Formats: sequence, structure tokens, C-alpha cells
Amino acid sequence: MSSLFSTLRRLYRLLKVAAVFGYAILEVLVLRPETRAERAAWLSQIGRRLLRSMDITYTTCGPVPNNGAVISNHLSYVDIVLHGALRPCVFVSKIELRATPVLGWISRMGGTVYVARGVGGSAQRAAQGMAQGFADGLPVVFFPEGTTGLGDEPIMELRSGLLAQALASQVPVWAGFIRYALTPRDLAAGRTARNDVHWGPQGLWQHIWNFAGLHGLHATVTFAPEPIHFSPAALENRKLAALEAREALIALSQQTLPDPPQPDQPPLA
Repeated sequence: MSSLFSTLRRLYRLLKVAAVFGYAILEVLVLRPETRAERAAWLSQIGRRLLRSMDITYTTCGPVPNNGAVISNHLSYVDIVLHGALRPCVFVSKIELRATPVLGWISRMGGTVYVARGVGGSAQRAAQGMAQGFADGLPVVFFPEGTTGLGDEPIMELRSGLLAQALASQVPVWAGFIRYALTPRDLAAGRTARNDVHWGPQGLWQHIWNFAGLHGLHATVTFAPEPIHFSPAALENRKLAALEAREALIALSQQTLPDPPQPDQPPLA
């Protein structure tokens, strides 16, 4: 019987997620947001609704950046929903996202900037897209690890390309660090953030099915109080800049978190 209830709960949650996407598609067709700011605001609304539909709450520590570039560790696709829900922003993503059903279309409509490794002109197009986001006063969020990790180490080696583009634009670069905490009920059942939240080698749909079986999730996003202060040498050498950015992220991961306050609840819209 408990297995049946678990299956029904998962299906109910996935139906709520599908309803959020369906409503988002109708909304964009009616409102037809044109500017990058309008599209970012629409995408942020979707993020808040998705968090509600999946029973995800969150707490922020430190000021949420509202300008410049924002870098973060990357553990799951939930990171994207979470960053988007905090405030309107522009994401930089791998080109493969464009081919993902539904998510690809929504990301395009939300103004996502895509990059493709080894493709001529991709870096220049990414730089132009990021520059437009900076010019519009929107924070540009990207994950310099380049892929999701299991959390076995706080931060993997950072790729320097997008970071170099941000530094070339002379905008502040803010560091953020995400942690996920399961409910006591899921912990008692042997569920772990590593296996059921962080996205490792398992397939997308299998991971979504596992994730939908959780009884809730709480995320804590810690932001540094001020932008990263890169050394003069790092401003001239993007590899060194990546090392200094990684050190800033590791420092955030080592901060002792206070007892979580009443979680911020993303408002329905």
C-alpha cells in the first residue's frame, strides 16, 4: 500500500509540474514578452511556481545579487529553477538544452544565452548575449564547473571561458553556493541528497522520478557579501581568475550556516 501511495504522490507532483509548464506556455502566447527583462521576469515566475509544485522551500544567506555576473556550484537542474526564482536573471547554458523537450523552448523564450564547445563563433555570440543582459541591468547566471557534480567535493575545477567574458565586460562577479537538505522522513528512509537531488550518472527521467518521490526539500543559497576581488594578475590571466573564483566558492561552502529561519516561500503568481 505504501508503494501505491508513493507512486500516486509522484504522479500528482509531476502533473502539477506539467500544469505549470502548460500555464507558462499559454501565458507567454498571450502576454508575448518582447524585451529581455520581460522574458526574464516571466521565467522567474515559472521558477517560483515550480518550487511550489515540488514542495521546495528555500532560504538565502547574504545579499541576492541583482546585477553583474553570478557564479555558483552546480548539483542539479533544480539549481536553475532556484536561481531563477530568486529574481529575474539571464542564464548561460550549454547548447544541448535547446533540444530538450519543453525546457528548451521555455529557456529560449526566457532569453537564455547558449554556448557550444568547439563551434566557431559560439564564444562571440555568448559574449554578445551576456553583454546585452548586463546592459539591461539583469544579473547573468552561469555555472563555471560546466557540468553537474555529485557534491563529493565542494567545487570541481572551473572552466574559464565565460568567466573571462564577464571580466572583459568589467562587471562585478558574485559567488553563490547551494546546499540541499532532505526532510527527516526521507533521511530515515535512506534517501540522500547525493542520490536523489544531485544529478549524477542516472538518466534524466529516472532522476525526475526519484526526485518526485521526496517528501519535500529545503535549499539554502549562500551569497558572498561583496563581489570577488580578483588580483591584477587574474584580470590578465583567465586561468588564474578561475582559480581565484573557485577559492571564493570554496570559502562559501565552508561557512557555518545558522539555524534555518522560516523558509522564504516563493509567492504564487
